[in-house]
Amino acid sequence: MEKQRVIQEYVPGKQITLAHIISSPEAELCNKLGILRKDRNAIAILTITPTEAAIISADIATKSAGVELLFVDRFSGSLMFQGDTSSCEVAVKEIISFICGKMGFSAPEITRS
Repeated sequence: MEKQRVIQEYVPGKQITLAHIISSPEAELCNKLGILRKDRNAIAILTITPTEAAIISADIATKSAGVELLFVDRFSGSLMFQGDTSSCEVAVKEIISFICGKMGFSAPEITRS
């Protein structure tokens, strides 16, 4: 019996794969992530492909709401920011509106915990 060789490739589409808001994160989570809680009470997390779109999304987030960038990675497409819950929600909605409306990306439902 001859062995078959399978080659798999990851071909990302134009999509936001995760859009999640954590309201009132526990202090332990913030400590593990290296986040100072200050007066902020929510964390937003997004994952975007192609990964360079995370840079655009970070710009949109900071211009559309009173949020503070915590992490943006142009290699993994990860974006994390904090602010009050309503500011995080506004920023995530603005990101989705622009990225999907102007750039043709697809997006998931915004989830919350």
